Amino acid sequence: MAEPLLTITNLHAEIAEDGTEILKGVNLQLNAGEIHAIMGPNGSGKSTLSKVISGHPAYEVTDGDILFRGDSVLDMEADERARAGIFLAFQYPVEIPGVSVANFMRTALNAKRGEEVDIFDFQEELEARMEMLEMDPVFAQRSVNDGFSGGEKKRNEILQLAMLEPALAVMDETDSGLDIDALKIVTAGINKIKAERPETTILLITHYQRMLNYIKPDHVHVMADGRIIRSGGPELALELEERGYDWIREEISA
Repeated sequence: MAEPLLTITNLHAEIAEDGTEILKGVNLQLNAGEIHAIMGPNGSGKSTLSKVISGHPAYEVTDGDILFRGDSVLDMEADERARAGIFLAFQYPVEIPGVSVANFMRTALNAKRGEEVDIFDFQEELEARMEMLEMDPVFAQRSVNDGFSGGEKKRNEILQLAMLEPALAVMDETDSGLDIDALKIVTAGINKIKAERPETTILLITHYQRMLNYIKPDHVHVMADGRIIRSGGPELALELEERGYDWIREEISA
């Protein structure tokens, strides 16, 4: 049996600045090619988990481990994890005025591949990815997220995902702030990437079922109070949409 791509065991993490514990024993296993969704109420630790997986310095792991391809990543910096194949799509992508999308992407590819990417090969690859995602080529010359709408910022995240081809894509509330048309465009892009690279593993973090109407998960997990308290199939997301989260909390506390 193939080794899991990502294994999280008894993960505890706190805010580095003040020691507030957010993750209180998370256990999770993702195999290559699977799509997992984590749902849960505000403050349950979903976004913190995404940041801890990617190595955000604002959080400190106090117990447990994160294994990626069988090796612990806890001693790796965020950039090392990214080069190893862990990608994080931010809930609130930052603006980088004066740096074009094309230059940003080429720099990222150079870092990932460990060598200078030929400018002509890069341009061809970028144009192909933008065509696949139905993006105007002019987009590549704009400053990263500077003056972008919410939908444009999220599409830029999907373009990065398409170009960098990570083994694991962690999508932190990618549906946040999107209207229905933008949501359809963004999820269509994710589905195209998944169809092209079926071995890519995706971890979707979301509040709502609506994103899962377009991206079909293999597994759904419910997070509350810093732990995963229930796991199931796609039907679990539909039940959450109908009943909310209180019934699971009541079952756990009973």
